[in-house]
Amino acid sequence: MRRAAVCLALLLCLLWTGAQGEDGGGTGKKEGEFDIQGAHDQSSSQTQMRTDIWAELKKLRDMAIEHRIKIQRLEQDNTATQVRLTASESKNAVLETKMSSSEKEVEEVKRENAAFESRMSSSEKEVEEVKRENADLLARVTASEKKSTAFESRMSSSEKEVEELQRENADRPQVAFSAGLTNAGAVGPFTTATTLKFSKVFTNIGQAYNPTTGIFTAPVRGVYYFRFNAWETRLTWTSIELFHNDKRIMVISDLHDGTGHVSASSAMVLQLEKGDVVYIVMPSSFGVYDDVFNRIIFSGFLLFPQ
Repeated sequence: MRRAAVCLALLLCLLWTGAQGEDGGGTGKKEGEFDIQGAHDQSSSQTQMRTDIWAELKKLRDMAIEHRIKIQRLEQDNTATQVRLTASESKNAVLETKMSSSEKEVEEVKRENAAFESRMSSSEKEVEEVKRENADLLARVTASEKKSTAFESRMSSSEKEVEELQRENADRPQVAFSAGLTNAGAVGPFTTATTLKFSKVFTNIGQAYNPTTGIFTAPVRGVYYFRFNAWETRLTWTSIELFHNDKRIMVISDLHDGTGHVSASSAMVLQLEKGDVVYIVMPSSFGVYDDVFNRIIFSGFLLFPQ
């Protein structure tokens, strides 16, 4: 644009100079004089100048047109650039908005991560606590299993002992009896010593007691327990004796000297050989009394064989 303005200024100067020449300035001729050769030269010079000026103007016009086209293109480029810049600014604004939102999201994620890390730390502590509890529980379970194993071993041993005892008991004879004397009431006195026959049999396991004879016969060698008693309502002496085979072992007696009744009882543990006998004898001149209330009982049983 500056170059075109300079060219126009020069063109105006040339036109002004040509106009001065036409008015006769600088020819030295007086007014009214006519110089043919000079006029011809001046006309040729002016024609040539006009040609040059027009040529220069044409160049200037072409240059101005070219510059205008370039300016239009630049303006178009500038417009496009501005459009792109506006779009870019819009995009930048959107990106800034997104960036701001992303930063907020990042901050939120950071807070969530901090909370998650706190929860993770708490969870890890809980896991450690659970591990310790599990370790304690495992130790207790292990100890319990050991105790259970020991208990099972003891139980197995006890079961074996019980089985052994059961076998021994199964193999060992079972002997026990208990019998009452009579329901008849008064028995005796007799003129001679009399073996009492306890005829009311309540128990006779092993059938070692004979109610017909009143005699207990040991089926095996062993230790036996016996219990017996006497009871009387009459005003007289009462007495009974415990015999082992032919040997008198114990005597119990009492005197009834008033109203009511008298009684006496005793017990003994005897070691018997197989076939030994035990029985109760009432001496002569003594009496006893028994009835449905089973006041006199003779009992015995095997404690253990030998």
